[in-house]
Amino acid sequence: MNGMSARDAAFLAEMGIGPLWQLRQTAEAPVQEAPWEEAEEVTAAPVQAQSPAAGQGTPTPGAEPAWVEEDVPATEPDISRMGWDELRAAIASCSRCSACRAGGKPVAGSGARTARWVVAAGATTSLDEKAGQPLAGDAGKLLDNMLHAVDLSRERDVYVTNLIKCRPASANGGDRAPTAEEAAACRPYLERELALTRAGTVLTLGQIAANALLDKPLSEPLAGARGSVHELAGVPLVATLHPGELLRRGPDKALAWADLCRARAADGRSG
Repeated sequence: MNGMSARDAAFLAEMGIGPLWQLRQTAEAPVQEAPWEEAEEVTAAPVQAQSPAAGQGTPTPGAEPAWVEEDVPATEPDISRMGWDELRAAIASCSRCSACRAGGKPVAGSGARTARWVVAAGATTSLDEKAGQPLAGDAGKLLDNMLHAVDLSRERDVYVTNLIKCRPASANGGDRAPTAEEAAACRPYLERELALTRAGTVLTLGQIAANALLDKPLSEPLAGARGSVHELAGVPLVATLHPGELLRRGPDKALAWADLCRARAADGRSG
């Protein structure tokens, strides 16, 4: 049938429906592409233009668009490659453990940046936080005296730091014992401090620092670490009592003196 008959046209007109189309009496019209093929071409163009990877070809119909953004976890900074300024900035803005996420004020190490010894205590205290440096108050004064006894000083050849840079605080705001997770989170900072100072000896103060750096349970008594020369990242490590403990137990100063002599021997200096 080449066209609509007059009778059909009149019938449609009575119903209020005009002709849907009129065939042109011309040569055979060229074949058009199927509507869904045209749709694929229209939608494929923005995928190719916006895809971050070139040369991926036309995406499979129904597949997730190439430009959809996904939540990608932030990459942890490589602490082992940091210089001094970058390291201190990372400590100041740290959120690696519960102590700093609870609002603790990080306290970076202090002393000689090129050092013979790194002296490491356990966790930052309220006194340290207030002073802005590790081993503050009377415990710090006693440490200075201990170092002077073996011809060392913070200013000249000792770098003093806390393993856990933020103060672990209890529910009532007081100091509390750190957790193993907090110690593990901060350990890379201390290891980088040790590498940057190029120190030849590590002296730990108290149970927390010694056990954490020797991969022991934090609750293990210090006696298990004292009396021997250990190793941390290829550097001799000697454990002794925290100066705060020595202030409470004066007779134990003899034990600390023996540890200092042991550390001095590990450093290669005669007594």
